[in-house]
Amino acid sequence: MDTLCLPAAEDSLRRGAELLKTGQVVAFPTETVYGLGADALNEAAVRAIFAAKERPADNPLIVHVWSRDQLEGLCLVTDTARKLMDAYWPGPLTMLLLKTDRVPAVTTAGLPSVAVRCPDHPVAQALLKECALPIAAPSANRSGRPSPTSAAHVWQDMKGRIPLILDGGECRVGVESTVVDLTGEIPTVLRPGAVTPRMIADVAGKCAVAPSVMRPLLEGETAPSPGMRHRHYAPKAPMTVYIGPDERVATVLREQYDATENAVLLARESLLPLLGQRRAFSLGNTPAEGARLLFQRLREMDALGAGRIYAQGWEPEGDALAVMNRMARAAAFDIVHV
Repeated sequence: MDTLCLPAAEDSLRRGAELLKTGQVVAFPTETVYGLGADALNEAAVRAIFAAKERPADNPLIVHVWSRDQLEGLCLVTDTARKLMDAYWPGPLTMLLLKTDRVPAVTTAGLPSVAVRCPDHPVAQALLKECALPIAAPSANRSGRPSPTSAAHVWQDMKGRIPLILDGGECRVGVESTVVDLTGEIPTVLRPGAVTPRMIADVAGKCAVAPSVMRPLLEGETAPSPGMRHRHYAPKAPMTVYIGPDERVATVLREQYDATENAVLLARESLLPLLGQRRAFSLGNTPAEGARLLFQRLREMDALGAGRIYAQGWEPEGDALAVMNRMARAAAFDIVHV
């Protein structure tokens, strides 16, 4: 298959909408990461997403809409969901709601709930309006790889697999949306993102965080949300994450570094001067900067042929929970407190 990568201009958006209407798959930018979209109500189109990503069929997809009116007939919208939509839509918040029979089982991995969100990106909004369809869209990467935050990343993974990539520049958030389960009594975050549990509690009154956010799924445990698998967002090289005081982490990174294994260090900008002449790359200084840079850096590590990655992390709390969730899964939960 020939793959076009086109700037997200008016004519290419029309082309993308027509492809979506005919059951094809199109990659497009959102404020979080690039998505791999197809008609959420077309079983064959949704299966084409799984095929392009080589994604396990038991991993549910998120349905993207440009207006909450599109949810009519797709799911049961609760009062709490309406309040959260008022506060954070459009934006990086996905809500799990009970689905109707109109949504095919392939889109939700057979679960009774459907994940829905309204992205805050002009290209995503324009494409969704133009095609007038609810669009199922996981991240536009090969399954298990670091998520794409630029069209170039999508090209690396999807060239020859899909007909069109819409280039809308780099994503400003850099990690996938928060997923909150609203099917139970207490809103529960299944995947952290830019909308934090505290922000949800401020609107909903309370919010829990699922234990699986910072641990692997247990044997037999289902994945009600994308991004919950054991090793996810992963570079090719094994990765270890260290958490602790800056000077102690710097000491450990210097000790662990071994040029003979083609090692690479990832650390906060402020720590780099303490790492000497070792090959080290910045994750910025704040959790938000780390989130925006993480997947880009992991892909750079692959391009460099890194044999081992040693990284500095944050305590998994507050606005650092999202980036640490991704780092933990990228490292297969090889996290050391020092």
